[in-house]
Amino acid sequence: SPGTGAASSTGSWRAHAPGDPRASSAAAQPMSGGVDNDPAGLALLFLAAVIAGGINAIAGGGTILTFALLAGILPPGPGRLITANVTSKIGLWPGAVAAAWASRAAWSNLPGWSRWLVLPSGIGAVLGVVLLRVLPKESFDVVVPWLILLAAVLFTVQPQVTRLARRGWPAEAETPAGPRGAGTQPAGPDVTPGALPAVAGLQLLVGIYGGYFGAGIGILMLAVLSLLGLGDVHALNAVKNLLAAVVNSVATAVLVAAAVAGGFEVSWLHVAVLAAGSILGGIAVVRLSRRLPAVAVRRVVAVIAFALAGYYFLREYFLREWTG
Repeated sequence: SPGTGAASSTGSWRAHAPGDPRASSAAAQPMSGGVDNDPAGLALLFLAAVIAGGINAIAGGGTILTFALLAGILPPGPGRLITANVTSKIGLWPGAVAAAWASRAAWSNLPGWSRWLVLPSGIGAVLGVVLLRVLPKESFDVVVPWLILLAAVLFTVQPQVTRLARRGWPAEAETPAGPRGAGTQPAGPDVTPGALPAVAGLQLLVGIYGGYFGAGIGILMLAVLSLLGLGDVHALNAVKNLLAAVVNSVATAVLVAAAVAGGFEVSWLHVAVLAAGSILGGIAVVRLSRRLPAVAVRRVVAVIAFALAGYYFLREYFLREWTG
């Protein structure tokens, strides 16, 4: 996934750069000059979007690539970082929707209660966007690396924890590996009607985080979903992609509305390039991952998760001191 949280400054909407939100603290202003239409730059951006769409489809964090590239190719100006961030988030949204659609084959193997997670995801995203008008996002930055690291650890150790917990479950508690089969994975007990509100509440919090901040939300959702007995990583990614598409759609709608209202400038040419690349990458990686053993996919996701956590630790605790 991908982080697609919208953001606001006091009295006006703005978006925070995933590379360094503090670098975008100035209110959005129109950029001087036109966007960079260099074919080589557009081709490089398309390639980055393909990779980012693929990373978001299997784990999350692809926005880092496209934001950094846009920040380098857009013309200089006081609103350049804000424009790069908003353009990146809007442009990658079609890839999130495409990844969710490409994962639809696995939905039929999921328990019926999992579909109820869509509602709290959407409500949470709305609440998260609303909170942006009240709470200072900078005070939350220090927590993000730890959240992503915790999610990475939970996701990595979940199979071992599940095996230990299964000793008290019925022997038949086993879930299929998902489409095309890749062995089986121990599953937790079904979520009972009484526990469903608690599960929905947990996803509501994830949705709020996605609408408010968004960084590493795909990893967070995989960690949460892995504890709910939904099956192997193929099934987890199918649900994660659907819920991420819901959260990102809400946040993107806010960004587009703010851009149309003149809150900040968006490079729509680059949005189109990002959209095309992210759709291609999202669909391709979903189809490829379904043909790989679940264990291999889980390891790839774990590596991405820890790399994403490392990036945010570096940004928050090291780069912040160097840049002041």
